[in-house]
Amino acid sequence: MASLAGLLREQGHEVTGSDQDVYPPMSTQLETLGIPLLSPYAEANVPPDADLVVVGNALSRGNPEVEVVLDRKQPMTSMPALLAQEFLRGRTSLVVAGTHGKTTTTSLLAFLLARAGLDPSFLVGGIPVDFGRSYRLGRGRHFVVEGDEYDCAFFDKRPKFVHYLPDVAVVGNVEYDHADIYPDLAAVQTAFVRLLNVVPRRGLVVAGIESPALREILSMARSRVETFGIGVEADWRADDVRPDRDGWRFRLRRGGRDLGEFVLGIPGEHNVRNALAALAAAAEAGVSPESCWEALAAFRGVRRRLELRGREGGVAVYDDFAHHPTAVRETLRALRALDAGGRLIAVFEPRSYTSRTRVFQEDFARAFALADEVIVAAAYLPGRVPDGLRISEADLVGAVEREGKPARFVPSVDGIVAALAAEAGEGDRIVILSNGGFGGLHDRLLAALAAREGLPAGPAFPPVV
Repeated sequence: MASLAGLLREQGHEVTGSDQDVYPPMSTQLETLGIPLLSPYAEANVPPDADLVVVGNALSRGNPEVEVVLDRKQPMTSMPALLAQEFLRGRTSLVVAGTHGKTTTTSLLAFLLARAGLDPSFLVGGIPVDFGRSYRLGRGRHFVVEGDEYDCAFFDKRPKFVHYLPDVAVVGNVEYDHADIYPDLAAVQTAFVRLLNVVPRRGLVVAGIESPALREILSMARSRVETFGIGVEADWRADDVRPDRDGWRFRLRRGGRDLGEFVLGIPGEHNVRNALAALAAAAEAGVSPESCWEALAAFRGVRRRLELRGREGGVAVYDDFAHHPTAVRETLRALRALDAGGRLIAVFEPRSYTSRTRVFQEDFARAFALADEVIVAAAYLPGRVPDGLRISEADLVGAVEREGKPARFVPSVDGIVAALAAEAGEGDRIVILSNGGFGGLHDRLLAALAAREGLPAGPAFPPVV
């Protein structure tokens, strides 16, 4: 929604908006753009003379702004519908979807096209470090958009990406997620079949062949399909994947042809998969993989995706958006590969609907076994999950301990800061895992670590160069 607001502002529209519990980096982006942001939700926030009201999918009947819009019969739409109408129709649409890796892959694909001089537009659900904001309105014909399988609005329960008119659809993987709207994996697969069905026959689907649930539905595509994966038979294949001081190295093969060794500037095998997907989509846009070598190495990632927020007192503090067991596992694997000699401490806030349910409790425990120590915070807004389905923080701690790793439940941000500031030592890496603001834990922890050393805390977000 913040990205769409920026695009509309660039088109010359007057834009206002409201939200609940806003936090950086999106709140900072809106403030920089001069877009007024009102909080909390209230009828008075909606201008009666608004030409159009865009309703986010977090809102439902009973919300005061939804109710006043319906009472007034004001024109309203959803974010994906308006994006398609205003920006995607008439452009070449490259849609990046999948359960994991969408934001990074979208950002990298846009970066590759920009470096190739194609001047693309993009909309992504995060802040790419190299662009410094979550959207761009370019003069080129390509529009790169992160395609989410979540629903559009209370009045349109289809997945967002069916609106996006894809000429190219990247589907990195398919797993069970969003337990609040999808009852099982089969329902998630059905959503992605809908995406495959709106790719024109002249178009292209780029698919992560290592995902079993995705392989099961690929035959439903009516367009060309190109696959990618690490060390498997695929159209785009990475071999000899390994960390190096310059980044993650891999040997790229396309259609069996060896294209040489490439370097990716961000860590993790999961990001090598993201890079393969971006290279395949960029090739369809006319950018050869060989010409992407320098851009791939220069890419600096996305804020809140394995982002180093700072180092104080010899302790590194990372921020990551992971809220699904697979994402947690891959984040911890990447940090484990960059071993600095100290402990790897994971701090987890169950915040998304799926992570606050018991659906993945044992899967989370196995994922967290890659850390040396785990701290579980209180689940965010647990009342929205029925009591019988709600995650038990104590049970999760017990499950992690059964995997052989020390774990504890520390409910409050104050308690977590106090514990880590007292215990973290030289070389330790602390990764904070939440898809929300987590009460400003990152900055508060860095400040506490600096205070124990008698040093001023560094900036929360390094300046973008």
